[in-house]
Amino acid sequence: MPRPHGFTYTHHADGTVDITHHGRPAATLRGPRAQKFLAEVESGDEQLVMARWTGAYKFGNERVARNHPRNQGRR
Repeated sequence: MPRPHGFTYTHHADGTVDITHHGRPAATLRGPRAQKFLAEVESGDEQLVMARWTGAYKFGNERVARNHPRNQGRR
């Protein structure tokens, strides 16, 4: 699966964190969740952390699965 890319985040003065993916809103975090996200994103791979927090890490294999021989008759 390819590495996630295209994520950015903005930390606002009120503690809110907005995560976007290719310029589109992906998630808004507030309160303790925002603080936990900020601690995690500073200590690891930013793109991977943002993909996990938005749920986008699940995607990437749909095209491969669709082209698998066992799924050819299901369209």
